Amino acid sequence: MKTLFKLILFLIFTFFLTSNKILAENKIRIGLVVPLTGEYSSIGNSIIKSTRLALNKINDNKFEIIPGDSRANPIDTLRVSKKLFDQGIKIIIGPVFNESSRYLDEMEDVTFISLTNKIHGNPPNVISGGVNAISQLKTIDKFRKLNDIQRSILLIPKTNYKKEIEKAVKDTGFKLKDRFFYDSDPTLLTAQIEKITRYPQRKQNLLDEIKRLEKSNIIDKKKKIENLNKRDTLGGINFDSVIIADFDESLKSVATSLLYTDVSSKRISYITLNQWFDKSLLKETSLHPIYFPSINKENYKSFEEEYSRAYGTKPNQLSFLSYDIMGLVYFLIYSNDFILDKKIFYKKNKFKGKIGIFEIDKNVITHQLNFYVVNDQNFTKIF
Repeated sequence: MKTLFKLILFLIFTFFLTSNKILAENKIRIGLVVPLTGEYSSIGNSIIKSTRLALNKINDNKFEIIPGDSRANPIDTLRVSKKLFDQGIKIIIGPVFNESSRYLDEMEDVTFISLTNKIHGNPPNVISGGVNAISQLKTIDKFRKLNDIQRSILLIPKTNYKKEIEKAVKDTGFKLKDRFFYDSDPTLLTAQIEKITRYPQRKQNLLDEIKRLEKSNIIDKKKKIENLNKRDTLGGINFDSVIIADFDESLKSVATSLLYTDVSSKRISYITLNQWFDKSLLKETSLHPIYFPSINKENYKSFEEEYSRAYGTKPNQLSFLSYDIMGLVYFLIYSNDFILDKKIFYKKNKFKGKIGIFEIDKNVITHQLNFYVVNDQNFTKIF
């Protein structure tokens, strides 16, 4: 009887170990390479928390995330990614920064879904999951067509983002009246904007017209001169909208320079890139209205509230993105019958996330974004 009992216990124990092994082998393991130590650790840890929220929402025990510390540099990103690959992981969410992807072409059997919005210069196995310039220009173009805006000029700062914008213009076939490059240095910027807007010529037009009227004998010349003296320039401008590919204080400096040169947002459309609902723009009432493409504002607010309830702190913007990317990766694997295959990012597909609709085609991710206007100290959705 004792022998029989021992045999039963042995069989139960063996079955338990075998079952656990089978369950472990059936797990879908995804890497998450983000900075967990160092200067950008707060970003990485916030991303970890948002992926936990996403996993809870997915609620599938087959799905498992294995984190690794990139330390926000390319050497450590490569090192930790190799460790994850040695554990059988072939899909990695991360890295956060474009620079960290530098050596990842060495790992051609691994697909990386980076959180950066930069596409230019990425290794072939790194897919940008951020809200890139292509997505933004497509949304701006939709707004232009709806409002019969046909003569846009594009202002691009002389920064490392310049090539990204130029690539997006080329890839989308975005039609422009003209494009200009400017220095972010305020001491140089004003003179450059004056040249772009032909301010000296329009200023001189005004002075010449006042002189002409003063020498004329027309009956109402005094009233006309009074009206002209209230103006800053005279003459039209050869564009109906300006797209400023900039952010934060640099964006405000460019817009203020345009206002100074008598090219106000009441006269032409001021359009810019995704501002993530920067509240400081609400205070710049003299520059309103300002238009921009962006993520879904209501969903962003909802995510912030959910994150704050769970962790007692506010998330960063990349947390919102990583939450959606987690759902996107799960959706693509689920659609592929849980077979991990490079082709899942190559096939044409769509996924509705909180940001908006993700479009996947030939290892490129773009977003269908919303469009907003900053006016009357509010962010108002246009479409």
